Amino acid sequence: MTNAPHASIAVLVVDDHPLLRDGLAAMLASQPDMRLVGEATDGEQAVKLFASLRPDVVLMDLQLPRMDGVEAITRIRAQDPRARIIVLTTYTGDVRAVRALHAGAAAYLLKDMLRRELIDTIRAVYAGRRLPVPGVIAESIAAHVVDDALSPREIDVLRHAGAGLSNKLIGGRMGISEQTVKAHMKSIMAKLGARDRTHAVTTALSRGILALETLPLADPGTRARD
Repeated sequence: MTNAPHASIAVLVVDDHPLLRDGLAAMLASQPDMRLVGEATDGEQAVKLFASLRPDVVLMDLQLPRMDGVEAITRIRAQDPRARIIVLTTYTGDVRAVRALHAGAAAYLLKDMLRRELIDTIRAVYAGRRLPVPGVIAESIAAHVVDDALSPREIDVLRHAGAGLSNKLIGGRMGISEQTVKAHMKSIMAKLGARDRTHAVTTALSRGILALETLPLADPGTRARD
């Protein structure tokens, strides 16, 4: 990656929605100092294209098939710690934002901010700046900064609950007792301030603790009743 004065900024776009990629391509084409060098539709492709194209800036969606955006950021930064990555997302979840920033993202933009802020953000990140997260996300992070984090086992239990499995079936899939699952669910609901398991799942999805694409498939007739 180069940062010479007046250089054309090479941009890689990573998003699985063709209309958004087209819109980003048009925005980049309208800028004399920017050029689109590649498009990826999933995280695995993004990692491969970064290795071959070495763009100056990557625009990265977080919710991607095959490999999510956070993992793609981690792998790209492992290739090149200087990689400049801007997260583009519709999600305001605090956990997902923190993960992306910890993975090395230099900026975090909600997709409804793109028309106003994307071009300036690309230039700032290309110049080596790390930008603050949008206010709505910062507020969410601040609101939950003292919360007890869910353990990996609790997240796994909640992921299965999100697929609609009963406590008994969750226990069977995870190799633990039904009572242990119930204890985990009690802890999960307390940590998330949830009224019930459905509320716990929706809270976890909104905060980015869970992602819809990671929920396991439930067999027919296994919907939870407990």
